[in-house]
Amino acid sequence: MGQCGITSSKTVLVFLNLIFWAAAGILCYIGAYVFITYDDYDHFFEDVYTLIPAIIIIAVGTLLFIIGLIGCCATIRESSCGLATFAAILLLVFVTECVVVVLGYIYRAKVENQVNHSIQKVYNEYNGTNTDAPSRAIDYVQRQLHCCGIHNYSDWRNTHWFKECKNNSVPVSCCLPSITNCTGTLTRPADLYQEGCEALVVKKLKEIMMYVIWASLTFASIQMLGMLCACMVLCRRSHDPAYELLVTTNSYA
Repeated sequence: MGQCGITSSKTVLVFLNLIFWAAAGILCYIGAYVFITYDDYDHFFEDVYTLIPAIIIIAVGTLLFIIGLIGCCATIRESSCGLATFAAILLLVFVTECVVVVLGYIYRAKVENQVNHSIQKVYNEYNGTNTDAPSRAIDYVQRQLHCCGIHNYSDWRNTHWFKECKNNSVPVSCCLPSITNCTGTLTRPADLYQEGCEALVVKKLKEIMMYVIWASLTFASIQMLGMLCACMVLCRRSHDPAYELLVTTNSYA
């Protein structure tokens, strides 16, 4: 019965190691996605520490490749030292991912205040040229999120760019894609996106942080199962003389 339990635990461990390799790729992808998306919205979110959870999960993803290799070798060779190392590293990664979850919730709560603080400044820096980073960022966000202005298109009236141009128009990135020959004129407000960008930017950044949180929670639970299986194999091996004799016999055969 003990031998069957060990065999089952070993089978689960091998399967989990394969999952760890897949998880490593997924975590690295999520981390990279956060970095790339943050680059598109970094003008609206000045706190660079928000990237800490993304940095950590990329590091964890890289570590999972090593964990999978150690786990497979230790399981196949039935090495007590290897399994103990495997369980210890999994515990470290588990704690790290719990930290990522906590940091994710902390920074997710700070998103709205950060965006509220910076978005007006970014809109005031708009000058309508593709060579200017804030201008590119605003045009990108308005096209991607289908929004115009901070709360609505009328917010453009208070910007330096609008006052300097004096043409009673907003950027063409505010135009609905279905409208041809749209110039952004405020005399035709129906041609423009009606929703403001502030709420949508906050929503987008919170969604990104939730990806990090859910990924960390999901793989933390898988790692907990891996630790339990490794500990089960180690405990049964040390307390089951018949299994120890079987392993020794097989080693000399």
